[in-house]
Amino acid sequence: MLENKKRLIIMSLITGILIFLEVFVLLLENNTVDALSKYGSRGEEVRQIQTKLKRWGYYNGNVDGIYGSQTLEAVKYFQRKNGLKVDGIAGTQTLNAMGITSSSSNQSSTSNSNDVNLLSRLIYGEARGEPYTGQVAVGAVVLNRVKNSSFPNTIAGVIYQSGAFDIVSDGQINLTPNDTAKKAAQDALNGWDPTYGAIYYFNPATATNKWIWSRPMTITIGKHRFCK
Repeated sequence: MLENKKRLIIMSLITGILIFLEVFVLLLENNTVDALSKYGSRGEEVRQIQTKLKRWGYYNGNVDGIYGSQTLEAVKYFQRKNGLKVDGIAGTQTLNAMGITSSSSNQSSTSNSNDVNLLSRLIYGEARGEPYTGQVAVGAVVLNRVKNSSFPNTIAGVIYQSGAFDIVSDGQINLTPNDTAKKAAQDALNGWDPTYGAIYYFNPATATNKWIWSRPMTITIGKHRFCK
């Protein structure tokens, strides 16, 4: 009888310790998940998040620097669209995807940096002199092709696909992009698509290919007509 009581006490202690450890690990994880701006936060970083999300169409509320329910849902929407963990917390990865450098994180993504650089060179070569929205639109076309099964599934693959862009064959792809092209590339990568899903674009004033005229148009921005 006494032995059974001892066993029960020992088992209860072990169970209690295991529960404590599980709770401790969960608390530790929650405190180290790059929780920077989150529900209830206030400040300049929240204002930057709201400004970016509003510009890209994820957020319709006020840019007030207050991380309320609307900002929370907008962050979740952005995370879903960009393949991020959907937790409503603007941690390191989410902020990096938005192009926001947090004072709490100096992490950078080499692959993202390479994508921004290559895409900005394409935009600079193809659309310098076009309205800013038109420059973002050219970047969006590249990204729409990446998602389309008829094209290569990487940014580099789409840009360097044979015959896809004249600036690759004439060497303009190697020009140094300006800050506007870099910003347009980042905006496109962050999900802004002014073309409504277009996978082609052309200049009606110079186009000689009859086939491109047959494509359904989505929008005209500057000198470029965008189509599917």
